[in-house]
Amino acid sequence: MQKQLETLQRIVSTLVSKNDEIHNFIDMLNHTIKNVQVNASNAISELDEEFDGLYSVLDEMKGSMANTIQQEEAHKIQALQDQLSHCNRALESSEELLELAVQSLDIKNSVELLEAARQIKDSVTVASAFRISLKPKVSDSMTHLMVDFTPEKRMLQAVKFLPVPKAPEIDIAACLVADNCITVSWRMPEEDSRIDHFVLEYRKTNFDGLPRLKGEQHWEMIDCIKATQYTLSGLKFDTKYMNLRVQACNKAVAGEYSDPVTLETKAFVFSLDSTSSHLNLKVEDTYVEWDPTGGKGQEKMKGKENKSSGLTPLLKSNRRSCAASPKRTPNSTRASSRGSRDRFAGESYTVLGDTAVESGQHYWEVRAQKDCKSYSVGITYRNPGKFDQLGKTNSSWCIHINNWLQTTFSAKHNNKAKTLDIPVPDRIGVYCDFDGGQLSFYDANSKALLYTFRTKFTQPVLPGFMIWCGGLTVSTGLQVPSAVRTLQKSENGLSGSTSSLNNIA
Repeated sequence: MQKQLETLQRIVSTLVSKNDEIHNFIDMLNHTIKNVQVNASNAISELDEEFDGLYSVLDEMKGSMANTIQQEEAHKIQALQDQLSHCNRALESSEELLELAVQSLDIKNSVELLEAARQIKDSVTVASAFRISLKPKVSDSMTHLMVDFTPEKRMLQAVKFLPVPKAPEIDIAACLVADNCITVSWRMPEEDSRIDHFVLEYRKTNFDGLPRLKGEQHWEMIDCIKATQYTLSGLKFDTKYMNLRVQACNKAVAGEYSDPVTLETKAFVFSLDSTSSHLNLKVEDTYVEWDPTGGKGQEKMKGKENKSSGLTPLLKSNRRSCAASPKRTPNSTRASSRGSRDRFAGESYTVLGDTAVESGQHYWEVRAQKDCKSYSVGITYRNPGKFDQLGKTNSSWCIHINNWLQTTFSAKHNNKAKTLDIPVPDRIGVYCDFDGGQLSFYDANSKALLYTFRTKFTQPVLPGFMIWCGGLTVSTGLQVPSAVRTLQKSENGLSGSTSSLNNIA
């Protein structure tokens, strides 16, 4: 009995679910019918507008052409009337001479006759009747202003609904990924003069190949692209790849999207590790700020320390609440795998990146607040001592800026310093070639080289930052800039001051 009841309940549940599906489908069909009616009405309205516009153009052309014919008519009539007036005057003069000549025939005196004949001859010689042209100056024909609309009629009879544009084809070989920009190029499978613009869509992903339906970010759209190429700039490459697709649009309709392509965009991404930073540092993802009250707030917790771990409950809470970092590149590992350790203490106002560099070439940038008194930017091996300062051990390298009293700029390693007699940039680029044993610092704006350390890294390294009285903002997800790659090729063939500090170490 219980089994039959359970079976019946499942059947009822299935029927209810199916009924809901059918109801939803019916609602969708009704909604679709309404949409068809609305869209058809809109299409007719747009068609009326197009034909009204065409009628307006034809009326305007008709008025312009009729005006031209009327002007030509007025010009010809005026010319003929002028010629007619001239002929009438010539005719009057000729008739007067004819009458004078007839009267002269009645003169009997030979002398008088000869004198009259001479006067008539002179008058005839200058008479306009013998100089005028008896041909009309203009023709009465108006055939040169006739219009043949036969080609236009054929063209109008060939008017059809706009075809749906075909899907563009992305030219992967012409696409370029460099300097955190992506240049996408595409072409149409066949020439289409009706294309008005293109739409480019892109989204970040950590999966190679075709886009996945689930678990992906939404497409970002760039509309109204007039050319067959577009450059996406200012991107943060915090994923390994990017999907891209393009569609062509004419005046009325958009075509299908192109087959999506996947371009590799991986770069070095990390956050600042707040779990072991100095208590006087306030850390938020990629920003660190000096907080003189941070340590005092923790001293009150000493009586409640966990003796077995050496960590206060607040520190444990901080570790649990630390936000997850973005996905990492294959050439870097999360710093959390190094194991737990104490926070930096004393005058080591330090915070490290949460991702270690184990191979490859990587780049990131740092910007200090204008009122920052002292800060260091560099790298260090894992697990430095809690009182260690960047550049004062043989396992850390950095450049240090001190704006206290007077500005000093120096490169530091193994407690040795080399003064850099160059202006301090407002943004510093850090280039780490792990396999090549090279750490270089650049003016991030001009890409001018500031200093280069050369060594052989024997362990993975972590980005490191020291800050006192001020704040630092770190920019990650950056590719190695093309200008830096070019400078590295030329610099690797040189030696001298850029490596002198390492030779001392």
